[in-house]
Amino acid sequence: MTQAAAEIDRAALDGHDAFRRLVVEPCRPVVIRGAVADWPLARIAAEDGTLAAYLSRFDAGRQVEAFVGDAAIAGRYHYSDDLSGFNFRRQAMPLGEAVCRITAGSETETLYVGSLPMAHALPGLAEENRLPFAPPGVSPLVWIGHASTIACHYDMMDNIACVVAGRRTFTLYPPDAIGDLYVGPIDHTMAGQPVALAVGAEPGDPRYPRFEQACGRAITVELAAGDALYMPKLWWHRVEATGALNILVNYWWDAFPVGPDLPFPTMLLAMSAIAGRPPAERAAWRAWFDHYVFRPDGHPLAHLPEDRQGILGDGPDNARMVRAHAMRMLRGG
Repeated sequence: MTQAAAEIDRAALDGHDAFRRLVVEPCRPVVIRGAVADWPLARIAAEDGTLAAYLSRFDAGRQVEAFVGDAAIAGRYHYSDDLSGFNFRRQAMPLGEAVCRITAGSETETLYVGSLPMAHALPGLAEENRLPFAPPGVSPLVWIGHASTIACHYDMMDNIACVVAGRRTFTLYPPDAIGDLYVGPIDHTMAGQPVALAVGAEPGDPRYPRFEQACGRAITVELAAGDALYMPKLWWHRVEATGALNILVNYWWDAFPVGPDLPFPTMLLAMSAIAGRPPAERAAWRAWFDHYVFRPDGHPLAHLPEDRQGILGDGPDNARMVRAHAMRMLRGG
């Protein structure tokens, strides 16, 4: 039994400040119905035979990387059975060729072009199709393809996913379900992010006995053309696009930056330094991470006056000072 996502009326989002306050700050997925229904791209994508001509107005002539698979995979881009490779191939081609092959349809292949920066490949398209509540200065990306199923993965950035053509079903799992999802390797991936191998496997697969615990926490979201979904960073999501032509535009950004370093590579460094230590020592370091990083009891130096908290204070440059202090220690200084 899956859960439903929260929804908000697009009329309530009169700018990014309202979007941040009402949608982003709670850090939960939210559906915005009709968010891009008035885009020219959405209208033209719904018309037979006009999309390629419309996009050609903006096409900068760039080569793009397409995922191309045999019709037998039915658009389910994934690993090979032994995880050594993939069930599709990557093929470079001009964007115009990819669009024509997608819009023409095919009984022999499935094709998908993803994560394409509009400003680079289709300059001017974003300006003609604006999202009023999008984060200022964030350039969107476009995803175009046949029917497809994208393996369950997470993003390291916050995400507004806007369905422009076709229908999409998102199946979402919260970040703390990670242990029940049986995540694959982090350095041998289909598109940069590791995937949850249990999601999409046959029910009761003996390789993934804990997955049933995650199923009851899943959130299923059905989006039609014109709808959008906000997903906080680190939420797992499997994406099924079911139209003959599917277009999605998304915006990635870090809604809560606090310093120059990204959390994920910081975690990798901590993992390399701590994960191999004995259990009792790992437990000791967990207590320190809780105290200094996750702070369930508040600021670790709240008992000191603010002017005596040093680099752990809340000043605007303190995050950079902490980083400089850590880099000196890494260099042995």
